[in-house]
Amino acid sequence: MLVLVFVVLGAVAQAGGPWLIGHAIDRYILRGDAVGLSRAMFLLLGIYVLGAIAARGQVYQVGSIGQGLLASMRARIFDRLQHLSLGYFDRRPVGDLMSRVTNDVDTLNQLFSQGLTQLLGSLFSLVGIVVAMLLLDWNLALACFTIIPVMLFLTSFFARRARHAFRRTRETVGDVTAGVQEDIMGVREAQAFNRTEENIARFRQRNAANRNANVQAVAITSAFAPAIDVLSTLATALVIGYGGYLVFTGSLSVGILTAFLIYVQQFFRPIQLASQVYTQAQAAVAGAERIYNILDEEPEPADPPDAPKLGPARGRISFDHVTFAYDPGRPVLHDVSFEVEPGMTVALVGPTGAGKTTIASLIPRFYDVTDGAVRIDGTDVREFARKDLRANIGIVLQEPFLFSGTIAENIGYGRSGDPSEATREEVESAARVVNAHDFIVALPDGYDAVLGEEGGALSQGQRQLLSFARAVLTDPRILILDEATSNVDTRTEAIIQRALATLLEGRTSVVIAHRLSTIRNADLILVIEDGRIAERGTHSELFERNGLYADLYRRQFREPVPSGGS
Repeated sequence: MLVLVFVVLGAVAQAGGPWLIGHAIDRYILRGDAVGLSRAMFLLLGIYVLGAIAARGQVYQVGSIGQGLLASMRARIFDRLQHLSLGYFDRRPVGDLMSRVTNDVDTLNQLFSQGLTQLLGSLFSLVGIVVAMLLLDWNLALACFTIIPVMLFLTSFFARRARHAFRRTRETVGDVTAGVQEDIMGVREAQAFNRTEENIARFRQRNAANRNANVQAVAITSAFAPAIDVLSTLATALVIGYGGYLVFTGSLSVGILTAFLIYVQQFFRPIQLASQVYTQAQAAVAGAERIYNILDEEPEPADPPDAPKLGPARGRISFDHVTFAYDPGRPVLHDVSFEVEPGMTVALVGPTGAGKTTIASLIPRFYDVTDGAVRIDGTDVREFARKDLRANIGIVLQEPFLFSGTIAENIGYGRSGDPSEATREEVESAARVVNAHDFIVALPDGYDAVLGEEGGALSQGQRQLLSFARAVLTDPRILILDEATSNVDTRTEAIIQRALATLLEGRTSVVIAHRLSTIRNADLILVIEDGRIAERGTHSELFERNGLYADLYRRQFREPVPSGGS
């Protein structure tokens, strides 16, 4: 409402100035009335001061509202990203999503902070100018308005082409950002395989595509302003020609003609300003489309309103004829059924791509089954609240992810809620369990050492130990280890295995193992092949059966056992 007040005051001031000038010419200048002219000039000064104050208030208020909307939009985007299913991220590059949150929102920022404030005032001023022109002389006003259909046609013509061009610019800048993010993350591999020149060439190609898209967009929008200038010149010529004729015939005064000339210039000034804002608006529309592609994505299905409280789980896991597909019609798991009693350790082994990680991902509901059911303590996991379910599950992945922050904060991240809820004693205790305490205290700042992105200078094995400590701190009833020891050396792995033997006592564990020697003592081994359970049993039972498991075991130990290294 405050913005509306400022806009109306500004429009009245802009429309009232030329009228007062025309009135002063006819009433005071042509009649030699100096006193009246002085009063008119003071009144004109007051009108323009009022217009300046209104414009200042309008810019500030619209900018403030716009920034509030942008902050709210960023929060909505981030909130939606946090609640989308993992399948959404499987299909999209991280760099492109980052570009939408940053670059695309920035296009809206430019529009709200600069263009919108000017455009809003100009549109209301345009209304005031049209009304003033009609009141002064409707014949001359209608003659001027014959330009409007041409102006609307040009605007529509350029709008259609510019929208497509700017949509392309947003897509190409997303490609550039995604490529930069990927190539920076993979710079070690690029240097190791002598692919740096190929990466540079690929980046230049993406960069050139973005440049060409922007050049095309600018070429379209840059033609709009000159077209409006031509119309403005035509309208001015029309006013001088037709208005001069009316003055000659005595049906129009010199003051009104002067006012009309000012109004014509003011009439096209908002249009010219709109042509400048036009580029920002089209880029913002294209950016908004990409932003709302995220906001319109369906989040994970909501938790049932009457979800039962799981509390501390007993740890019984059952898969009941589970079928699952990442993409509809292309299942990766077929009719998988098995049961794990509380406290048991089940190992999933098999060739790469067989579906082992997919099985483990269904337990904490990273994905929902396509058919069948996954149950914890006899209840379908889809009936629990995700937060309640995942509070009972600790997960250690093959590739650990460490956040920027201190070592203590990274370990404490495993505690639900604020990481500061974990005490230093609890953090150190968890680190001791997985034999990470010694290398941590050897660092210059110990547990307060600040890690860079993804762990900074820590070795792969040290990062993995921290991820183990993080899982230990959650005190989970169910522990999922997805090839979690493949990046530590055999000595550290042996130490971790002994620690986990104590940790897992009374807990259920699901272990995906590449080194078959690490799961010989598992209570149940499931051999997965092509999304199905090919064999099941203990190590000795499967070895005696002389099937796929025995073949995998023999193949592994006919070759040198890798040291793992950190």
